[in-house]
Amino acid sequence: MNDRAANAADKRRAFRALHAQGCFVIPNPWDIGTARYLQHLGFKALASTSAGFAFSRGLPDGGVARDAMLAHVAEIVAASDLPVNADFESGYAPTPQGVAESVRLCAETGVAGLSIEDATGDRDRPLYDIGDAVARIAAARAAIDRAGADVMLTGRAECFLVGRPDIDEALRRLKAYAGAGADCLYAPGLRSREHIAAVIDALAPKPVNVLMPAPLGLVVADLAALGARRVSVGGALMRVAFGAFMRSARQIAQEGRFDTFADAAPHAEVTGFFRDDLHRRA
Repeated sequence: MNDRAANAADKRRAFRALHAQGCFVIPNPWDIGTARYLQHLGFKALASTSAGFAFSRGLPDGGVARDAMLAHVAEIVAASDLPVNADFESGYAPTPQGVAESVRLCAETGVAGLSIEDATGDRDRPLYDIGDAVARIAAARAAIDRAGADVMLTGRAECFLVGRPDIDEALRRLKAYAGAGADCLYAPGLRSREHIAAVIDALAPKPVNVLMPAPLGLVVADLAALGARRVSVGGALMRVAFGAFMRSARQIAQEGRFDTFADAAPHAEVTGFFRDDLHRRA
């Protein structure tokens, strides 16, 4: 085993251990700089964000092609010493065979985990039929196992994000994905403590990822008490940054004012962090 493969294997073991007990936050960087700063803050793992990366490339969420996403995931993996989970959207293929090939390529980047969604991208048919969705998860599982990569597979039920806010349907799908080989389960878009608890309880002892894209009156301790193993924020950090940029740019364009600059991080602090980071990596 070469050094790169050994490093990937170590990260994958550490990532699985994080899911065995307790609750951890897995924040979502969208470039090298944000990945390194999040590591600096002491987080134990990172997750890519398809939306955040798409916005950084001037594209809508879902607008990044597979090869560009694979290159981005590889860049985040290389930028950090932490395990990285890839937001791998719907596997960049409509068929189980295509999903398997995409997952094989993603595993080669050195990721510790990846997620596969059941959304089709078609407004008239927003979710894959459950049989097709299960076959796609099974194909992803088989591809990981054939590669001997030990990558954690997360199965995502997108019901609440595509206009189908049916908790029973989400649970039916997540249970089926667990049976097809998903290691971790995820229903983004849950908006209540009751729905979060229902998913966690129904899938125990499988670990559940909870998305917190906006304040819901819950903190990490609350989610841990409910039994959540993993808490992610999706594209929220990118949207916070872009929101500050938009407010500042609008103020300049519309009012000729620069008041929002008062909230900017000091230049010396930012460049000092990256200078020190370079020295640590030398």
